[in-house]
Amino acid sequence: MIKAISLHSVVPVRAESAESSEQTTQMLFGETCTILEQKTRWNRIKLHSDGHEGWVDSKMVVPMSEDEYKGYATDYVNAAQVVYPMAYAMSENNHQTIPLTAGTKLTNYQDGRFSLLGVSFRIDPSMVSVAPLELNGNTLQQAVRFFLNIPYLWGGKNAMGMDCSGFTQIILSLFGKTLLRNASEQITQGRLISDIKKSQAGDLVFFDHQGLDDGTANPDKISHVGIILDPERVIHCSGRVKVEKLDEIGIFNAENGSHSHHLVQIRRI
Repeated sequence: MIKAISLHSVVPVRAESAESSEQTTQMLFGETCTILEQKTRWNRIKLHSDGHEGWVDSKMVVPMSEDEYKGYATDYVNAAQVVYPMAYAMSENNHQTIPLTAGTKLTNYQDGRFSLLGVSFRIDPSMVSVAPLELNGNTLQQAVRFFLNIPYLWGGKNAMGMDCSGFTQIILSLFGKTLLRNASEQITQGRLISDIKKSQAGDLVFFDHQGLDDGTANPDKISHVGIILDPERVIHCSGRVKVEKLDEIGIFNAENGSHSHHLVQIRRI
């Protein structure tokens, strides 16, 4: 099957082969995929990063030869990574800039330079980490503070808009953790933490948005996910990225004095 790569900052991946179809996720610059099906203007793809399938406009991805893909895939494994919500790279070929969002991997990176398919780029080294960040309470809080107030966007996973699982996927990628795309998939990963008091920074916490009629959670209807900062606080994307109080019931909304999401499960990746 044909392999392809995104050379755009962000490429929408849709449920169906139409511009009006809902966005289910996004490809970031340098992400690769396998083309499963081709139509006149559309390709049905499977992302290599998380296995998510969907449709992209065919002009938004570039086919790769097997040799190009094999060499690139090898470099991609240990690639550096953009760790701030937004950075800018400049092509040394034509001096044009391209915005790069957090989680974007940079192959062949060294001292503010990286290359992709023979094109060299320059980037501010302070925006890049050459290795996954160490996951602890301090480093997590330092990383996520730059993402506060990013607005909610269904299927989004970039600085201009994220959904809840796109947020968790990008943030934990900065710490070397690989997540599946949706909350209902992410809850299958890692190991169960049975007591909120035993949770720690970086654990994922899953919710049923409405809960049952009696106010308890419904584990069969996972609709939301966040990241625990400490046993009493969660950072999540609901309307926007924000920090809220967490307890045994779920997320407590101080504005209206009630729980907005009912806790179902905590997992450590």
